[in-house]
Amino acid sequence: MPSNTVALTRLLLAERPSLLRLLLRIVGNKPAAEDIAQTLYLKVQRVKAEPTIDDPRAYLFRLASNLALDHQRYKGRRDKLRAEVDDLLWVEDDRPSAEHVVMARDELDRVGRALRELGEPTKTMFCLNRFEDLPQRVIAERFGVSTTIVERHIRRALRTLSLARDGN
Repeated sequence: MPSNTVALTRLLLAERPSLLRLLLRIVGNKPAAEDIAQTLYLKVQRVKAEPTIDDPRAYLFRLASNLALDHQRYKGRRDKLRAEVDDLLWVEDDRPSAEHVVMARDELDRVGRALRELGEPTKTMFCLNRFEDLPQRVIAERFGVSTTIVERHIRRALRTLSLARDGN
């Protein structure tokens, strides 16, 4: 066994508690820290003999930190990918159901029919106010009536359309 490998293996065994604390601080859970410590042992076994490592302790702790950071990056990518897959697989279909579409069309037909059946000048005043955004004051001037009369016609139209919408 090369001398660097022997020195690092002995140091790893002696410093295992400190290394596990470091790994636990970085990865946040004990099983992952234990797995990384095992990977660290395997990495140490593949260290070449030359050149001789001047500060084996610093080398070992740096190697452990790098493995833990690699683990965190991998975990982050995996979690992000899992979230994207979940979004694609479990995305809610926000389209209305066929039943809802039929009900909405029926409601729209009832309201449209009620609007067409409104008497004059209620229908015209309502349309000018709601669809052409004319103020009640302008509509009153156009018809030569008070704004109170215009307001009554618009209220009557709203009441009629609300009843039609509700199916009454």
